[in-house]
Amino acid sequence: MENSSLLPVVVPTRSHSLVELPPSVARYVEAGLHGAENTKRGYAADLRSFQDYCEHHQVLHLPAEVTTVAGYVSQMADRGMKLATIRRHVAAIAKLHQLAGQPSPTGHEALQVVLDGIARLVGKRQRQAPAFTVAELKQSIRAMDVTTPTGLRDRALLLLGFAGAFRRSELVALNVEDVELTRQALVIHLRQSKTNQYGLEEDKAVFYSPSADFCPVRAVQEWIESLGRTSGPLFTRMSRGTQVRPAQPGQHRLTDQSVNDLVQRHLGISYSAHSLRASFVTIAVEAGQSNKAIKNQTKQKTDAMIERYARLDDVKRFNAAQYLGL
Repeated sequence: MENSSLLPVVVPTRSHSLVELPPSVARYVEAGLHGAENTKRGYAADLRSFQDYCEHHQVLHLPAEVTTVAGYVSQMADRGMKLATIRRHVAAIAKLHQLAGQPSPTGHEALQVVLDGIARLVGKRQRQAPAFTVAELKQSIRAMDVTTPTGLRDRALLLLGFAGAFRRSELVALNVEDVELTRQALVIHLRQSKTNQYGLEEDKAVFYSPSADFCPVRAVQEWIESLGRTSGPLFTRMSRGTQVRPAQPGQHRLTDQSVNDLVQRHLGISYSAHSLRASFVTIAVEAGQSNKAIKNQTKQKTDAMIERYARLDDVKRFNAAQYLGL
């Protein structure tokens, strides 16, 4: 039987043609086609749903017809699913066809018309994670029992997540060795992020606070000291008795969902892990920080993304009408 690793690699291109490449490039092709791990997991669940729909209606899911995808997204809209969720399912279907080297129905003009109609009827405005205030964050920190490992961890995660404008996927991926203490700040070395999937290291700086109780640098230092190790996952789950789990590389790392649960436990059910990042942007904009300064921390690529993240729709707090001099 011929070794499959010696076979040429057939790659679907954006124009749906196929390019044959030597087997030595196979692992790079795999990484380029599949993308980030979180994306793959999300797409897998969406594609199971799409395949179930196709089996129920006795139509092909690969290659799928435009009418099939249109019916699928219409059903999701009728069930009250969010526009963002519907678009994610469409992206998953597009990725499935790309990986299979099949023309994707998702780019067809007729489907775009259907999606535009769904957007008008369902509403384009997605529910966004609200931003908390610094006062709310401080109140949640005061309520923690930082004499316990759980309290130390939670304080460090909330303060670092907010001051560093971290995504939850970035927080859970951090290792102890990614944290560097300098005289001016705590520097976090990001090996990969949503907007940097090619492994180019990016740095975030977190600075000392005048108050030790709310200082992200001191909080992270105390948490690392409690871990008693210099490598492995930075934020870990707790075993029974609220003890830190053993430092086994890659194991017992907090999950995305556990970060979300942690934020809601301390700040309230209306908030989410994304509120850490949204709050940073909102408070920085309110403080008059430049878009360049904000992007240095968030690693966003455009000013438009800052506008999207900032929660400045409270007409009583953010309104030029209060500065008219009347």
